[in-house]
Amino acid sequence: MSDGQAVMPTLEPTTALSVEEVLSVRHWNEHLFSFTMSRPASFRFRSGEFVMLGLQGEKRPLLRAYSIASPSWAEEIEFLSIKVPDGPLTSRLQLVQPGDQIYLGRKPTGTLVTDALLPGKRLFMLSTGTGLAPFMSLIRDPDVYDLYDEIVVVHCVRRVSDLAYREELESQLAEDPLVAEQALVQLTYVPTVTREPFHTSGRIGALVESGRMFEGLKGDARFNPETDRVMLCGSMDMIKDFSADLESWGFTEGSNAKPGDFVIERAFVG
Repeated sequence: MSDGQAVMPTLEPTTALSVEEVLSVRHWNEHLFSFTMSRPASFRFRSGEFVMLGLQGEKRPLLRAYSIASPSWAEEIEFLSIKVPDGPLTSRLQLVQPGDQIYLGRKPTGTLVTDALLPGKRLFMLSTGTGLAPFMSLIRDPDVYDLYDEIVVVHCVRRVSDLAYREELESQLAEDPLVAEQALVQLTYVPTVTREPFHTSGRIGALVESGRMFEGLKGDARFNPETDRVMLCGSMDMIKDFSADLESWGFTEGSNAKPGDFVIERAFVG
């Protein structure tokens, strides 16, 4: 991108893609980064949805799906991404600098939205890696706090430095202009690390079995399909295994067409 050695070609909008400007970039570690970009006035989305992002390829735009990490009311759009050295898109995207241009799809979509869930009392957002992104969008949306009494964000990563947004989450979004007061009372953050020493360790399933996930919460120290709603985003293995667990406990998968007790979305890589 803006490396002082090459001038990137100016991107041209299409019927499916707008051209937006990178506003800020934050590198969490050598494997993980996030960035914000301009938001067109016509761009509307529901907190938790994803959209296509891309750069110009040799003959056509090179696009991948990315969950939006900013809430639906934000003036800027934020994304969280891994760095894949040989990834067709992320190998280039990780080099973006403020002022660079990126393609943005005009039609966001997705199932990690409250519309796809039945009413409930507790909302559990279970994520691995960059699967945290849509939940960062949702927990900064005031409507979520009106729909549920308690919101629990679980983020499972390999290393402590992979805990993106850790300070914001540990403070219960104390600096957020819209949800700080509600989050202080209703939001619980459960980070867990699998390959380094940390105060909470183990995969998500282990937190359920030990009861750690339910510490300090009202209600049962287990998942209850009558009161609990669950969102899953992250590795395919986690989603597959935990979806099977939820179904064995009486949960039904929801969709935009037919709301249910839990919804899933894979974390996007590339």
